[in-house]
Amino acid sequence: MRFTGSDWKRSRRLGFSTLETGKELTRRPFGPGQHGNARKRKPSEYGKQLVEKQKLRFMYGVNERQFRRLFNIAIKREEVTGLAFMQVLESRLDNLVYRIGFARTRKMARQLVNHGHVTVNGKKVDIPSYLCNINDTIAVAEKSSDLVAIKGSLDSFASTVAYVSVDKEKLEGKFLRLPERSELPQDIAESFIVEYYNRLL
Repeated sequence: MRFTGSDWKRSRRLGFSTLETGKELTRRPFGPGQHGNARKRKPSEYGKQLVEKQKLRFMYGVNERQFRRLFNIAIKREEVTGLAFMQVLESRLDNLVYRIGFARTRKMARQLVNHGHVTVNGKKVDIPSYLCNINDTIAVAEKSSDLVAIKGSLDSFASTVAYVSVDKEKLEGKFLRLPERSELPQDIAESFIVEYYNRLL
C-alpha cells in the first residue's frame, strides 16, 4: 500500500529530508505532534536499522515488496551490498526522470512515467520501477513535448548529478554511469539497512 500522507510530517518524524530539499526540516526541525521529539527514547539496534531503511525507502517512494526485491538484486552484484542497493535504486526510471530534471519530485516523475510521457531508447516505458542500463537515453515522448510541467521543471532545475547528462533542447537525458557513494545522500547509513535485511535471510 502506497503512502498517501504528508511528506513533510514523515520527514520530520524521521529527522531526514525525504524530498532531498531540506525544506521539510527548516521551519520545524523536530518531530510532528504536540511534544515533538521530547518523548523520543534512545532507539535499539533494530530501531536504528528500521529508521535507516524507512529513510531510504521513503526517499525513493518504493513500497516494501519492491524495496526487498531490489535489495535481492543488489546482493548478487559485485559491489559492496549497501552501495549496490543504492545504485539499483538510482537506476529506476522514475528516479532518473527526476535526476535529469523532467520532474521536480520523484512523485511527479512517477506520474509522468505512468501516463506514458517518457521513452527509453525511443520506446515508451510506463513502468516507474523499470531498471535502466548504462547509456540508456531517457526522453520526453514527442506527444508530450509541450507539457508545461516538464518545461517548468527543467527551467527551475539548478543542476543535475554527474552520472546523467541532459539536453534541454531535445528534452532528453542519458544515464552515463552508476553513481559513486560520494554522490549519494551522505546521511543514509546503508550498513544498517543491510543488517536489517540480513536478519530476515
